[in-house]
Amino acid sequence: MTGDGVNDGPALRRADIGVAMGRGGTEVARQAADLVLQDDNLATVVAAIGEGRRIYDNIRRFLRYALSGGLAEVIVMLFGPFLGLGIPLLPAQILWVNMLTHGLPGVALGAEPADPGVLRRPPRSPRQSVLGQGLAAQIGWTGCVVAAAVLAAGIWAEATDRPWQTIVFATLGLAQLGLALVLRAPRRRGAGEGHFLNLAVAGALAAQLGAIYLAPLGELLSTDPLNLSDLAVVFAASAVPAAVVSVVNRCRGWATGITEEGVRR
Repeated sequence: MTGDGVNDGPALRRADIGVAMGRGGTEVARQAADLVLQDDNLATVVAAIGEGRRIYDNIRRFLRYALSGGLAEVIVMLFGPFLGLGIPLLPAQILWVNMLTHGLPGVALGAEPADPGVLRRPPRSPRQSVLGQGLAAQIGWTGCVVAAAVLAAGIWAEATDRPWQTIVFATLGLAQLGLALVLRAPRRRGAGEGHFLNLAVAGALAAQLGAIYLAPLGELLSTDPLNLSDLAVVFAASAVPAAVVSVVNRCRGWATGITEEGVRR
């Protein structure tokens, strides 16, 4: 609700968000409102709504990214020993993966631009949970897919007498970096890609490989260098969760009539 007069006061007070004019509005309207528009320009309200939806969408993206990765780690640590992997990850390795995935890529996801159709969507209910609209279920199955790919790579490595713990460590880290690229905001057709997330993922990837091939980090994290064939398996296994999420999102978009730009057809 927007208003500027004395008679607008009750409506401004009862609205979910009351917006009063800062320059031409009365003192009653400003006191009753939740927000005061300093420039009296309604276009500022539209811009603020778009920015608020961008921030909310990015919070949900980060929650799916971070919580699905954390769930995958829990599943790997719980079920790995039952599958013959002993201790799948050491404490230092878990901390390293969390530092990389929740560091630059997580910050970059929070800085993603708004979806192209962000202002065409209907408003959401103020009583809706941030994990609503199926986000909790998405976190659950995404974490399970990541864990399945990591455990499959570890079981294969252990059965073929390869450094399975390093392969589990590398696959888990790279799988989460792949998810960051898949969960990013949609782009307008013909628009350039944002580079912040790309650079963040590239930096985290370099650090993850450094933890395997640099001797000081390898000694600190108890990792072993991987040969090219083992590294190829790691990249292949870590790409599976991103591919599954991408296909599911695309199919869900077509089923619900939502295009890649976030606009309903």
